[in-house]
Amino acid sequence: MPLLLLLLSPARRCGLYALLSLLLCLALPLAASARNNSNSSSDAAPRPVAPRGALGADELNNIAVFKSASPSVVHITSLALERQLFSRNVQQVPAGTGSGFLWDREGHIVTNFHVIQNASGARVTLADQSSHRAQLVGVFPDRDLAVLKIDVPAARLQPLPLGSSADLQVGQKVYAIGNPFGLDQTLTTGIVSALNREIESQNRRTIRGAIQTDAAINPGNSGGPLLDSAGRLIGVNTAIYSPSGASAGIGFSIPVDEVNRIVPRLIRDGRFVRPAVGVVYAPAELNAALKLPKGVAILRVQPGSPAEQAGLRPFTRGERGIVAGDVITAIDGEAVASADDVLTLLERLQPGDTVRFTLWRGGSTRTQALKLAASED
Repeated sequence: MPLLLLLLSPARRCGLYALLSLLLCLALPLAASARNNSNSSSDAAPRPVAPRGALGADELNNIAVFKSASPSVVHITSLALERQLFSRNVQQVPAGTGSGFLWDREGHIVTNFHVIQNASGARVTLADQSSHRAQLVGVFPDRDLAVLKIDVPAARLQPLPLGSSADLQVGQKVYAIGNPFGLDQTLTTGIVSALNREIESQNRRTIRGAIQTDAAINPGNSGGPLLDSAGRLIGVNTAIYSPSGASAGIGFSIPVDEVNRIVPRLIRDGRFVRPAVGVVYAPAELNAALKLPKGVAILRVQPGSPAEQAGLRPFTRGERGIVAGDVITAIDGEAVASADDVLTLLERLQPGDTVRFTLWRGGSTRTQALKLAASED
């Protein structure tokens, strides 16, 4: 008998023996049950797979759109300069990510301006996972658009087919492809929730005609394409409306008709060359202070500009008070109420085009044609 048991009193030894006997009685059935369960599961096999019918037409179209469009969608990594600690060496390091898509077989890539804003460089990863250094071709912050270029053989590039945004209808199906949160290509689906929305660009200019969609657009989707059910480009995903920064069912895209107007000019000129009138627009408060009609008052006319040649007159201060100048009330028959309206309408035109201004001066209205020049900014 162990020494420890000898030291115990007879009563305590009896109690200990009783406890050990109880534990043994409980353990034996559990062990037997485990053996029985082990024997009964020895014949277990994977359950048979239940057959299913053919995929639905909607599912097949989802798959077809993704397979067709995904080779055209790219991942963009913006780079920033970083000085190494205790060294004068400077290197480029990843600063952010976004999406983009192939515009043509010359290697031009369209993305959002804010994806590469303040970057010192960018790298583009194609669908085949090959990575390429990108060159900046041009940007237009007013519409949150930028064009990059990579040096890749044309045979490896598959640009997206273009659709139209002018004939979009609320309720039609749309697809968004991008790289949310830095993940590989992801497809989300939804519908056109609303049309002709207004959103604000990075430099506070109004982007009109934006497409609202409930297709999930998360951080990293910016610059990626919005497609219709035929796989055609109908917009560039640019913003989400969400306090948390994640998709909450409201996303916005720049309409493709606007993109198709701007991108070729960025490729051709390296920048968006604005058509210039040669005037400085007065703040809206002037209209209210002078009880002027709805429109944009002219504060200054630049010498030698199309505006001076056409006889446009600014508001000036004379000895007896304010001398009435011209108020632009419409451009080519379309009413304007702010300087932003004027710029938006003029940006649809090219330098050298002739435009007709409807002008109010001193209670009378006239129409004046003038030939647009190229801006120097």
